[in-house]
Amino acid sequence: MTFRRPVLSCTAGHLLGLILFFSALPAGGQIVNRLRVDPETFQTYAGARMQQFSPDNLPLADSLCSAGLRMGNWKLRCLGRSLEFPVRFATGEYELMDAAVAEIKELTAWRKGGARSFYYAALHEYCEYLVQLGRSSDAMLEARAMERLAQEDHKPLGRAYSYRIIGLIQSYRSNSWLAIRNLQDAAKYSEEAGLEQDLPNLYILIAREYIRMHDFSQSAAFCEKAAVYQEYFPSLRIKVLMTRALQFYEQGDIASFRACYEELQADPLYAYQADSDARCRMDICYLLTRQMFDDALEKADLLSTPMRRYDIKHGIYAAKGDYTDAYGQLGLLMVEKDSVYIKVQNEDLDVLDAEMNNARLREDAQRLKAQNQMTIMIGFLVMFALAFLAILFNQWQLRQSLDEMRRKNSQALAARRAFQKAMEARENENAYKIKLLQNRTTNVLTGYEDLLSD
Repeated sequence: MTFRRPVLSCTAGHLLGLILFFSALPAGGQIVNRLRVDPETFQTYAGARMQQFSPDNLPLADSLCSAGLRMGNWKLRCLGRSLEFPVRFATGEYELMDAAVAEIKELTAWRKGGARSFYYAALHEYCEYLVQLGRSSDAMLEARAMERLAQEDHKPLGRAYSYRIIGLIQSYRSNSWLAIRNLQDAAKYSEEAGLEQDLPNLYILIAREYIRMHDFSQSAAFCEKAAVYQEYFPSLRIKVLMTRALQFYEQGDIASFRACYEELQADPLYAYQADSDARCRMDICYLLTRQMFDDALEKADLLSTPMRRYDIKHGIYAAKGDYTDAYGQLGLLMVEKDSVYIKVQNEDLDVLDAEMNNARLREDAQRLKAQNQMTIMIGFLVMFALAFLAILFNQWQLRQSLDEMRRKNSQALAARRAFQKAMEARENENAYKIKLLQNRTTNVLTGYEDLLSD
């Protein structure tokens, strides 16, 4: 049986889907005992995380949350909610997913240390799901908020996760070069944070961007860089296999693609590490290699969103030679893309408005801070001036008091000197009178003696 190249015309849509699917797999850094719970609880949690989309995780999540509420242990509640929201995503219960993430944010955003790291990891995973749901603007807001918080904390972990999300958003919008650049920044900050376990996931994402650009040599190189880590992270094997299968499919190496596909089907982790849409797209690729077009169309009807169904089905009809139906599906796809594009534009405007409002709030805060500083400075200057005037007034009063004291002292000294002079004059007068009296006494005695002698 000959494999016809036109079948590959449908790869653009499911390629994008596969790229987004892989982003839903938890980064290696997520399954880390960041909250430092007891080893038994963590082992149970880590085992469940390895099967993140399994509905069996919901009872465990409920038991952890209940125990956390009963014991007042916020860490158990965080673990439970982080097990819950991937399942809610897989089952389409998006409001419950949002609620679970909101509780994690409430419990961890204001705490430091391991709680902050857990917050970064959980928000990173949540943003991946937002991208897959087409809520790229919501994801961008979360990523930029996470980046600002990481800058304030000087934490490369938060910056690594925020750049990874921005890279996924650019991939979603088919901006491969921007996606690669942001993903490479994420790899740089992951190394700074000591998160080597996150590097293979980033290498896989970069490899898929190069597949999209048909740069297969670069894709293979990054895929091999990721494969080195398989020894340490067994679940990584699923990602590497699917990436290689995608590359072989794009290259037209059907034998290698089928070998990878069959190996995936035989791996029990495949059902738990891939959501239903991703497995459905891989099945469609396999059916197309066998030219089983009707079966592929039935599979395409199982995809979760209209745009994904139209995207895949128009390629299948074209490969089948049914160009009328292919044109009809393409028309529906264009309508859906236009509505999504308008929605994304509106969301981007909302993001821009939010960022402008945040910028205005920051400017107002800076202005208020400057005004407060100016008010404080003016108050300080007024207080300094009043204190200076008070000192000057006190000095003037002191000078006046000193002058008055000097005047009174001068008057007292002059009076004392006048009194002393008066006393000296009186003493001189008394001395003179005494001398006169002595002379008179002497004269009388002398006359008396003269009289006796006669």
